Amino acid sequence: MMKTKQQQPCINKKPEPPLAGAFKERNTGGTSFKKFYERGDFPIALEHDTKGNKIAWKVEIEKLDYHHYLPLFFDGLCETCHPYEFFARQGVHDMLEHGGSKILPVIPQLIIPIKNALNTRCHKVLCTTLKVLQHLVVSAEMVGEALVPYYRQILPVFNIFKNKNLNSGDGIDYSQQKRENVGDLIQETLEAFERYGGEDAFINIKYMVPTYESCMLN
Repeated sequence: MMKTKQQQPCINKKPEPPLAGAFKERNTGGTSFKKFYERGDFPIALEHDTKGNKIAWKVEIEKLDYHHYLPLFFDGLCETCHPYEFFARQGVHDMLEHGGSKILPVIPQLIIPIKNALNTRCHKVLCTTLKVLQHLVVSAEMVGEALVPYYRQILPVFNIFKNKNLNSGDGIDYSQQKRENVGDLIQETLEAFERYGGEDAFINIKYMVPTYESCMLN
């Protein structure tokens, strides 16, 4: 007599809620910036003064090869440990301050490091990178417009974190005082993109971040 295979009772499982993975921090692994720094390949040293730490550049910043160095310093924006985090962040700001016409041609090389930094989902890295992007768009002529074609790579994380503010209670939000509130920094950065991105900026921002309202039309 053949045994008939018993059917397992059908159990209707409740659909599980989606994992809250969108905000989860992601491991970056080692950066090229860290490797270059540890090999002593950067013309920099740490200098202390009354205002705190700063970079002592061993060459004039204006004479640096921006195609080589600027993408490497942007790569270091993923770093969260001292001294790498400090040198990368301050190095980027120093180079943007002194770069002038050297910055625009390097924009295509900066997109992957920017995207990698944003994709870490790390609060500290996000704040640092958003401040850098605000500096980048005003660092030289046409830089803001040059970023528009890359919004599809840069802005997805903006859309995820745009309405995420750390302050959930009624107390004072000290992150706002220190400019470390991700939601506020994203709003500031999107407004800077719109102001300096030319006539196509707003429609492209709106496509990627549907809740964004123009700061120039209103």
